[in-house]
Amino acid sequence: MRLASLVVFSAAICYGIASPEIDWISMGKLILGGFLVTGASNGFNQIIEKDLDKLMARTQERPMPQGRMQEPEAIALSSILGLSGVAILYTLNPLSAALGLVAMVLYSVVYTPLKRETPFAVFVGAIPGSIPPMLGYIAYSGEMSIQAAILFGIQFMWQFPHFWAIAWRLDEDYKKAGFKLLPSPNGKDVTSAFQTLIYTIGLVPISLLPVVFKMSGLFSGVIILSAGLVFVYQAYKLFKSQSDEDAKRLMFGSFFYLPIVQLAILLDKL
Repeated sequence: MRLASLVVFSAAICYGIASPEIDWISMGKLILGGFLVTGASNGFNQIIEKDLDKLMARTQERPMPQGRMQEPEAIALSSILGLSGVAILYTLNPLSAALGLVAMVLYSVVYTPLKRETPFAVFVGAIPGSIPPMLGYIAYSGEMSIQAAILFGIQFMWQFPHFWAIAWRLDEDYKKAGFKLLPSPNGKDVTSAFQTLIYTIGLVPISLLPVVFKMSGLFSGVIILSAGLVFVYQAYKLFKSQSDEDAKRLMFGSFFYLPIVQLAILLDKL
């Protein structure tokens, strides 16, 4: 629910950025469709990784490793959730439905099995992880635009420090399942910390594109820049210390950073 809530929040805020006036029925469809598609994606992920989930402390209590749900039930439930979610998004416009379907397939069929093969999986996973804000914008506009692409780009770049901070903290657990998620082959080292810092620095100019393209103004620009500098400082601290504690701070910083940026753009528009 925490993951789904962050995904749906991102889509809903970006719907508000696109819309001069909120259509609450459409907003409700977006939220419901988003929850269903996200739930289906997570469901298919757990079906594929049911045996691996038994190996990790963070996933051992899931329904399938515990035997509380069998594979046929999980496939049926996830399929119903996915089809229902895509159908609801289709009532907004066909492009929204297509984006929801692409996100679900990429996450489940491509990203999930790739995690055991290469750290490049994080790049692949960042694509479906960045579709929600673009989907939210397009749920109102019905078409691809530079504004939708910018919102996608911010969340795409944010995915790297966000996920690498999580992977740093859970590295030992992930290794039990053979997941290769940190950018360095050696895992928690200066190379992984350096790449995390570089991507966090790269996020700062991308996050200011809404100001450049007149999606928001000076008010949001100041907030976005301030949040970005704090985020960069947290990544720098991880680079200097390479400690789990600083990875934890960066992870929590990422939870705050994205909503702050998206809300700043929305409030500036209002």
